[in-house]
Parts: sequence; structure tokens; C-alpha cells
Amino acid sequence: MADPSSYRPRPGEIPDSPGVYRFRDEHRRVIYVGKAKSLRQRLANYFQDLAHLHPRTRTMVTTAASVEWTVVSTEVEALQLEYSWIKEYDPRFNVKYRDDKSYPYLAVTMNEEFPRVQVMRGQKKKGVRYFGPYGHAWAIRDTVDLLLRVFPVRTCSAGVFKNAARTGRPCLLGYIGKCSAPCVGRITPDDHWDLADEFCDFMAGRTGTYLRRLERQMAEAAEEMEYERAARLRDDIGALKKAMEKSAVVLADATDADLIAVAEDELEAAVQIFHVRGGRVRGQRGWVTDKVEEITTGALVEHALQQLYGEEKGDAVPKEVLVPALPDPVEPVQQWLAERRGSGVSLRIPQRGDKKALMETVQRNAQQALVLHKTKRASDLTTRSRALEEIAEALDLDSAPLRIECYDISHLQGDDVVASMVVFEDGLARKSEYRRFQIKGFEGQDDVRSMHEVITRRFRRYLAEKERTGEWADGEGLADDARHPNGDAAPDDGAARTGGRGLTDGQELTDGPALKDDDGRPKRFAYPPQLVVVDGGQPQVAAAQRALDELGIDDIAVCGLAKRLEEVWLPREDDPVVLPRTSEGLYLLQRVRDEAHRFAITYQRAKRAKRFRAGPLDDVPGLGETRKQALIKHFGSVKKLRSATIDQICEVPGIGRKTAETVAVALARATPAAPAVNTATGEIMDDDDGAPETTADAPGEPVSAGPPDERRGQER
Repeated sequence: MADPSSYRPRPGEIPDSPGVYRFRDEHRRVIYVGKAKSLRQRLANYFQDLAHLHPRTRTMVTTAASVEWTVVSTEVEALQLEYSWIKEYDPRFNVKYRDDKSYPYLAVTMNEEFPRVQVMRGQKKKGVRYFGPYGHAWAIRDTVDLLLRVFPVRTCSAGVFKNAARTGRPCLLGYIGKCSAPCVGRITPDDHWDLADEFCDFMAGRTGTYLRRLERQMAEAAEEMEYERAARLRDDIGALKKAMEKSAVVLADATDADLIAVAEDELEAAVQIFHVRGGRVRGQRGWVTDKVEEITTGALVEHALQQLYGEEKGDAVPKEVLVPALPDPVEPVQQWLAERRGSGVSLRIPQRGDKKALMETVQRNAQQALVLHKTKRASDLTTRSRALEEIAEALDLDSAPLRIECYDISHLQGDDVVASMVVFEDGLARKSEYRRFQIKGFEGQDDVRSMHEVITRRFRRYLAEKERTGEWADGEGLADDARHPNGDAAPDDGAARTGGRGLTDGQELTDGPALKDDDGRPKRFAYPPQLVVVDGGQPQVAAAQRALDELGIDDIAVCGLAKRLEEVWLPREDDPVVLPRTSEGLYLLQRVRDEAHRFAITYQRAKRAKRFRAGPLDDVPGLGETRKQALIKHFGSVKKLRSATIDQICEVPGIGRKTAETVAVALARATPAAPAVNTATGEIMDDDDGAPETTADAPGEPVSAGPPDERRGQER
């Protein structure tokens, strides 16, 4: 690590003028490029006390071994030179936007004798008209297929074109009217070029001229009673309108503009760009970058503008560029854009109206792109390892928690209380290990008591499995109250367990004897976690720790993650552990907690739906679902079935006399549900319409006096 004072320029050596500077490391590689209105003032900021520098800036200046600069005349020249050097040297400490894919463009090769319409990616070529970028190549092909009816421009490759010219026979598109067939001389080169130019005009947003011309021609054909030609023109107009509908009007007055939005946190930033031409969104693209330097939103926008328009000229730079924050200073950037376009460019922040509303849409896309990027990060081995190390350090664990179990309680106003257990191994969800519990020890709502019961039952099973397999040390034993199975529910899916307690880089997941019971089935509750996470604060954590203490388990760490402030609680601690919002460890704990909540509430809703679909026939012993449905189908409703005689019930296929007697007795004992009342008229609603009686307004929803929103708000 170099000392910045060892290569600091002497006082007065740095000029007080605009310029671009480069930091190089000991191997003479350029690691950072920057521009400044005053080189002297800017470079002086890098050579102050290291304690006052941003961590990323401090890393950069201690990695560098020298600094050099180039003086320019204006800030615009500095901006241009900075872009050129960043592109040339690819410095590691500069913000560089990473395109997650090569976006396809609709390209028209106007530089050829017979222009061709095609999908193009990569570097743009001189003399080619580009439209887009598009999110998918199929979107381009769909648009072109519609437009070829009206603008039958060549779309074939050079080989196909030459072969058709040699044989004198056009391709299929030439026969069906979707190509003007210049290969066989059906159209002159000049006329075909004009046709391609009209295609480009239409794609550029100048659509009204062609629609009005076709409508006029259709009317003339109809007046002259050329109905086949009029119908053909009608279909052409429909094709053009359908192509226009693929990109709805978002801005009035045929506006040409690019909208740029930025979503960022302390470590990364995502940029989304919408290209609007003729008032319609013609393309979209996005980038993500690591914030390797201390940078403002305005500076991020400036870098995005450099990358977006650094290689563009003319109409590719729109008249208006809308951004969430302006670069500082804004004048050089605006002048640079105007030079690229050849005329004035408005660079501003939208304040009201349609443009502000569209900017909010672009901003939402940027936020979603950042979230998606972070989600993809979760599958990265290095990122997961860092997250586990951060958790171990924050919770003062002896080693990284390779297996984490998280528990959550879910209920609706104290009914159908259930719990979930989800498992993450090496930072990844292991769904075959998920378990779910019904709270059996008491009635009502008590999250703390429920958490104690669930933790107790889960680790009783673990201790019982440990005793059964003979893994106890001398002198150990299992308490009498821990010997009883709990009958908890099955895993989230039927997949067999194929993993161990944790992996390091290079290890493989394999099935082995230790992973299965004597009968070959995967073991359940057989593996202890290194960390138990509960959804809740201090009371829930204390309950979980108390359950482990009562079972004599002292080698499993416990923590809780409270939703309000995302703070981590530890047993017997009065103050929470607060992890940085950008911490990978906190990000992993949040994912574990959210997955436990999802799994719990899914189970709770399923139980609730099943309970409200239950009826008096469910209590009849030996009566399965098939025969229940047969009874309801035969009689039409439970009410009619209740009034039927035993002989009438015996008429149903599959129902014997003994079963019919059992059904009749069960229905006689069951209390009929209260009749439904139309609250508007006071009329008592009968159920003779054939629907079976239920105890809910609709399947899966409980009867409640409160509105649906209040019921959902009380669900946990």
C-alpha cells in the first residue's frame, strides 16, 4: 500500500486550469481518470489526511503510485477527453456501467444499393439507420412483419439475394407481396431506396402522412368501385395501426426525448433509459454499476450520458434529455450533447405533467432492476460467503453459520395458529428441509408461547433422533418428556435431502448412509443448525433460548430479526445489534426471515380455507371425497340430502345401507347453518340452487363483520 505523500506533486506544480488527470499504480496501469474545472483544487482533495477521505477514495489513493494530468482549454474538452481515456484504459476505480445484455436494434442498411431491414446488435455502423433498442428480438420481427405489407423492403441476406438474382426467382416473401423483389428487377434501385426511406420515416414517428395517404387511396378506390384494391388498402391501414399500437403514445406533440432514471444504494446503482420518439416509447435499456468511488446522483447521470451518447451523433441524440438530477456543473455537459447532436439539447429535470409521470415509471423500472440485480447476487458463492462471515462476526459466532433455520408464527386473530421452519444451507434455500407445525399446546393468540412450543418440539425430535442413532456421549440421555414424536407436518416438497450440514468451495452434495433412515427414507429433524433465527424481537428470542436451555442444548446460537427497524436481537442482551443497511449479512437474514413468513402464511391460509370448506359430511366415518361429491351431485345440496330417507340415500351409486344410515345419523345430529339473508331486502336466501352449504361467504374466506381490508390487516 503506497503512501500518497510519496507521489504528491510539489506546491504550485499543478496548474489552476481545466484538465483531466490520471492515477497510475506501481505497474503504470491507469486506475482512475477524472476531470476538473481546476486541476489544482481537485487534486488537492486527494492528498489530505487519509482519515478524512471516503473509504473508496482512500483505497484508490493508497493503491496509486503516481498522478499525471493534461490541461485543456474548456470543460467540454475535459469531458470529451475523460470519456476517451475511460474507454481506452478501463480504469478499475471509475464508475463503469455493465450492460447485462447486448440490446437488439431494428436496422436499415441505407448504405447499400438495395437497403435491407434486419436485427442488429453490437457496434453501430456508418450509413445504417437504427431504431430501438428493443428488449427482445422477437418484438422487432413482429413489427417488421406488420410493416412489410405497406413497405415491402428487402429483408433477405446477401447470399439469398444473389441466389434469387441468379435463378430469376424471388423468395417466398416476394411471391406473397411482403418484398418488392428487387433481386429480380420488379423495382428499380432508386424506387427501392425511396421505399426504405419511407419505412425509416414511419419508424421515426412520422406516421400521419402515410396513414392519411392510404386512407385517401382507399376512398378513391371505393369510389371507382375497385373494391378488392380498397380492401387491400384497408388491411394495410390496419397493419400500420397495429404496429403503432405496439408502442402507445406516452408524450404529446410527437416529442423526441430520452428519460434516464437512477436507483442507488451505498454500494451499487442501476440506470434505466426509455427512448421516446414521436411521443412513443421506441426502446429501453438498463445498466448496473458498482460505486467504486464516492459519487453523487448527478455524477452518475453524467457518466450515463457519456456512455449513452459518447459514440452517437445527429438524431441519435434527442432534442430533450430528462434526468433525475443534473450534473454539476451542467453547462459543459449540455454543450457537449449539443455538439454531438449538431443543435441545441435540453437537459433538465421534469417537474410536472406527462413527462414527470413517465419519469416515475422509468424510476420504478430502475428500482426493480436494482432489486433483481441484488437477488441474482444471492446465488454468487463469494457474496454468500461474505454474508455468512458478516453474520458470524456480528453475532460473535465461532464459525460461519452454514445451516440457518428460521421460524415464524402465523394466525388470523388467534385462529388457525401455525408455524414454519425454513432452512438455508450455505446461503441458499433448502426447500426439501422446510417443515410446518400446528400449535397444539394451547388455544388463542400468544406468539411468544407459540415460539417456545415450536422450538421445543423441533429440537426434541433432533434429540430423539440423536439418541436413536447412538450418537450420545457417555453419560448422556434423553429426558422422558422428549421421547414422544410430535407428528408435525411434511416438508415443503417431496424432494429427498441431498446435502450435508454445509459446504465449502469445491465440495459436492452426495447421498450417504448418515442422511437416511434404516428404511432408506430421508431423515427428518436430524441435523442441528448453527444458527436459529426467529421472526420477532426480544420476547420471541428469549422464548426460543429458554426452549433450548430446557432441552439442555447449548451449542446452537439464537437471534431474532425485528421488522420495524431490521435490528438483530440476541438472548440476554438489552440492546440490539444493528447491521449496516448495505450489509450482505443483513440482506441474507432478511431473505431467510421473509421466506419463513411466506411459508407460514401460505400454510395458515390453506388451513383456514380447508376449515371454512368443511361441512357435516366431513364427520361421517369412512365417507371419502368421491362419495361425498356423489351425494351432493345426486341431491343437489346438503339441505335436500338432510331431508332424504335412508332408502333414497341408498339409491346413490356406491352408497350401501350401512353408510346411508351413518350419513343420516350424522346429518340429523349436525346443526343446520343459519340461513343467509339479503341485507338489502331482508329476504331469506334458500340454497335450492344446488350449491352445497358452507360456513363461509366464499371458499377460503371467513365470515366477518369487518371489511376485507381489515381482515387482511389482522392476518399475521
